[in-house]
Amino acid sequence: MERRRRLILAIFVAFLFALSSARGKLESWKRLRFIQHLFCRGKFMKKLKVKHRPKDINNLPIYNHTLATILVEYASAVYMSDLSELFTWTCSRCDDLTEGFEIIELIVDIQHCLQAFVGVAKNLNAVVIAFRGTQEHSIQNWVEDLFWKQLDLNYPGMPDAMVHHGFYNAYHNTTVRPGILNAVKRAQDYYGDLDIIVTGHSMGGAMAAFCGLDLTVNHKAKNVMVMTFGQPRIGNAAFASYYSQLVPNTIRVTNDHDMVPHLPPYYSYFPQKTYHHFPREVWLYNIGLGSLVYRVEKVCDVTGEDPTCSRSVSGTSISDHLNYYGVELMGETWRSCGIVMDPLVKEYGKTDLKGNFALSKEPAMPILKLKTEANDGGSRV
Repeated sequence: MERRRRLILAIFVAFLFALSSARGKLESWKRLRFIQHLFCRGKFMKKLKVKHRPKDINNLPIYNHTLATILVEYASAVYMSDLSELFTWTCSRCDDLTEGFEIIELIVDIQHCLQAFVGVAKNLNAVVIAFRGTQEHSIQNWVEDLFWKQLDLNYPGMPDAMVHHGFYNAYHNTTVRPGILNAVKRAQDYYGDLDIIVTGHSMGGAMAAFCGLDLTVNHKAKNVMVMTFGQPRIGNAAFASYYSQLVPNTIRVTNDHDMVPHLPPYYSYFPQKTYHHFPREVWLYNIGLGSLVYRVEKVCDVTGEDPTCSRSVSGTSISDHLNYYGVELMGETWRSCGIVMDPLVKEYGKTDLKGNFALSKEPAMPILKLKTEANDGGSRV
């Protein structure tokens, strides 16, 4: 009996090794080159460039685990409600792989309960834009609402492409978009033509996708990459097709049984009439035998709706939605748009008549003074 168990275990380990080896050989040289650029530190050096794959596999992006673990920390930090600590990058989620990040613009749209920031990551040689996910009293209510979102808006300039007006308007028709575009321009005017990386979790992932498309199509930005976590579907098959051609360097990471990427629903019998994900999905899941567990990061096919990836399981887990790569993706408390800000930091802010505001500074402006002031306590807004 013991001999049989050892034989099964040996076969299983050999299978895992072969799986890992086959995937590694396909991308090893490209991944090595990418990581070499990824870890350039200090002064700005050669720009980070992610080369696309050859045309015979649809020019799709290369997934990089190291970059994903960095970007998920930005997607987590944008949930922080203490704006003084977030603006000075001294918050509890503002260290580790994102240490040294320089925020240029922090935008809070109180009217629509939205939050985003723009800054420069010197270790990535890129402008990073991060969008916060939903901040409702109950994420369960927000998830249930996703079932009923209809394709009700024709995307401008894309025949037959349809999206949901709520997803579209959250980015295009709030104070978030002009603040982001202005900050990106200021960063590139000062530092040069940096790459742009856009990220977000949940609803923030939907906004990140629209932002990446906007920067590419309407503002002719070069080297735009989008990586989202637990993103819902945002448009129909026609929209997904346009998007994948215009912003090919896009990765959607889905964690195991996360329920949000399954919404709004996709119906295989009516693929042109319902929501449809754009590629490329990376599905995180576990396989194992007894106590031996192996974490798989599967790069999915070119359709956006690979039946062997997250669609192969039921989307039933909220806990899988709130944790990616071991990083929490939610606010510290469930409250609607609650924020804390030191009065001394307000001098860096601008507020409109509806109470929406932004904290803004010029690129490379020292923030030592801000860090000192941010520790003296703050007022709740």
